[in-house]
Amino acid sequence: MVKIHIKRGDDSQFLYEASIDTEMSLILKDCATIFNGRLKVDRICGEMEELAKHGVSLPPNMQGLTDEQVEELKLKDEWGEKCQPSGGVKFAKDKIGCRNGQAPTPKMAEVLTKTIKEAKDMISKKKVTADEQVTQKTVQDALDILRGAVTIVYPMGLPPYEPIKMEFENTEDLSGKQASLEVIDIDQASLWWAGKELLPHKKLGDFVGKNEKTKIVAKLQKRGQGAPAREPVVSQEDQKHMMAYYYKKQEEFKKLESDADDSYLDAAWADNGQLKRQFQGLNNIKWGPR
Repeated sequence: MVKIHIKRGDDSQFLYEASIDTEMSLILKDCATIFNGRLKVDRICGEMEELAKHGVSLPPNMQGLTDEQVEELKLKDEWGEKCQPSGGVKFAKDKIGCRNGQAPTPKMAEVLTKTIKEAKDMISKKKVTADEQVTQKTVQDALDILRGAVTIVYPMGLPPYEPIKMEFENTEDLSGKQASLEVIDIDQASLWWAGKELLPHKKLGDFVGKNEKTKIVAKLQKRGQGAPAREPVVSQEDQKHMMAYYYKKQEEFKKLESDADDSYLDAAWADNGQLKRQFQGLNNIKWGPR
């Protein structure tokens, strides 16, 4: 199996394996799905962190309003009353005004935070250095444990406008958000390696050859953006080691130059004619007018 180190720009994303006989169209679809799935897990984890701190989201027409404005407009958070966390409520006001402040108790909040960490570890970029793959199943497992933790803490469910619920149901609206720029449309995904686009109508082996044990670094991006910057010949880590090595050598050369200094030849003890002049009484003779 060919091992593909998938990058987005200069950032490592995940490792992917495929046979040289695999159609590039399938690889592109798989890689884009995994990439977008990892983004979804990150978004859900971010919202769940707020859920653990400040409870469920307020209705859209109440978000950002002060208590006085809510009272003046006679607005009511009906879903907030229905969707109570199991084990009781700990009030923690959301300064941003997006959540109702009815946070779960520390014990239930810990269920959420532990699951968040576990899910993040499952799709972590560190798996690249650990030589571990992230597959669609890995992403789905991460989503499943996050959904399970939310169900434990909120057995009555979440409001229909809750971002976490919409993410689980794939009804999220990312328009106008930074997250929408990060997502790659599966039909518009492209992979580049060695300055060449890995075209979808060809097989992986058409680009990397017949060796199944090949390892390449490919960059994932949206089609039509042109060729991404090539990978540097020397990695950043290797470059640091090289600079440290050459600096050490430079310091050694400086030391050798100082040890080889011939200024001592100007000293009196290094004068070959000193003894002769002493016998002839010619030492300490000064030339010039008195």
